Amino acid sequence: MKKNITRLFVVVTVLFVAAFWQLYFSERPPLTIDPATLSGDGSALNYCELPQLGGLGKQAADIPKGNTPGCGYDHFPMPVLTQCAESLPQGADDIRGLWIGVTGKVGHVERVEQCGARTVITSSGIIHDGGPNLTADENSNDTEGSVLFVIGDKEYCNRTSASMTWNNKVLEFNVFGFGPIVVKRYKKGQQLVWEYADGSTTYMNRICTLPANKIIPQPRGPRYQLF
Repeated sequence: MKKNITRLFVVVTVLFVAAFWQLYFSERPPLTIDPATLSGDGSALNYCELPQLGGLGKQAADIPKGNTPGCGYDHFPMPVLTQCAESLPQGADDIRGLWIGVTGKVGHVERVEQCGARTVITSSGIIHDGGPNLTADENSNDTEGSVLFVIGDKEYCNRTSASMTWNNKVLEFNVFGFGPIVVKRYKKGQQLVWEYADGSTTYMNRICTLPANKIIPQPRGPRYQLF
C-alpha cells in the first residue's frame, strides 16, 4: 500500500513538473504578426466604422497570423485584419467591433476582428488569432499574459492554445483545438456575451473609441521576482 502511494506521488509530481515546464519554460511561439501592426496606434480609430466584407481585398489566409509579443504588447496595436474582405462563413455571427464589459468583468475592453473563418481578439495586452492565416497554424497558439514570475528581466507567463470555431452563431474556444470548450462568445440582442473559463459571464456594450486607460495595458499576475 505504501509503495503504491509513493508511486502515485512520484507520477503526479512528474506530470505536474512536465505540465509546469510546458506552460512556462517551453519555447515561445514565433512572433508572426506584421511588425507594422504592433508599432501602429490602434487607439485612434473609430471602431463603429467597420470594414466592408464580401468585396475586393485579401482573404484571411493571405494575412500573417497575429499573436502576442512576449507576455503582452506595450500599447494598443492596429487591427490585424484591416486589409481583409472575405465574407463570414455560414453559421458565424458578426461580432466585430470594440466592446466594454457592463456586467461580470466590468470595464473589460476587447476588440473583435473577423474575416472569413478567422477571428482576432485583442485585449489586456494579448492578441489571440484563430483561423486560416499565412504564417502559422489555425489555433491561437499564444500566451495568456498574466505574469507568474520574473527571472532577471525576463517575464514568464503561461502558454495557451485553442481553436476558435462557430457553432450556430456561438464562437467556441476548444483547448488545443480538440479539448473541452473553455470560452464562448455570442451576441444577445445588441450585447456581446463572453463566457470565460473561470465560470464568469460578462455582458458587453459596443463602444466606438478606446478608453484612454486601455491604451497601455495594466500588468497582470503576481509577478514574483526570482533571482
